[in-house]
Amino acid sequence: QVQLVESGGGLVQAGGSLRLSCAPSGRTFSRYAMGWFRQAPGKEREFVAVITWNSGSIHYADSVKGRFTISRDNLKNTVYLQMNSLSPEDTAVYYCAAYSSVSYFYKVHTDEYDYWGQGTQVTVSS
Repeated sequence: QVQLVESGGGLVQAGGSLRLSCAPSGRTFSRYAMGWFRQAPGKEREFVAVITWNSGSIHYADSVKGRFTISRDNLKNTVYLQMNSLSPEDTAVYYCAAYSSVSYFYKVHTDEYDYWGQGTQVTVSS
C-alpha cells in the first residue's frame, strides 16, 4: 500500500523556519508530481506548492511565494518544503500529496492528487 509520510512539523516563533519532509513508502515516486497543501482550523485545504517529477516546473501559492521553497531528491525518494519567515497565518496541518505524471505542467487542486499523507502540524506563535 502506498503511503506518504510527512515529518518536520512543530512549534516555531514568528519569523522562524521549519523544513518539512515527505517520504513515500511502497513505491518510487520519481515519476510523480509532488505537492504540499495545508489546512487551518475551520478552513478549506489549500494549495501551497508543487514540483513536477523532474523539478522542471515549480509553482507556489501567492501567500508563500518568496518564503517557502519546495524541492525533491529522487534518489532519496523525498520531497521537502523549506519554510522561512513563518507567521501565525501559516499555522495549519501540512499535507504532502502526489499524482502520477511526467508532464511539464502542474496541478493545484486537491481532487487532482491521488495520494495523500496523514499531515504534520505546524504552529507559529506570535
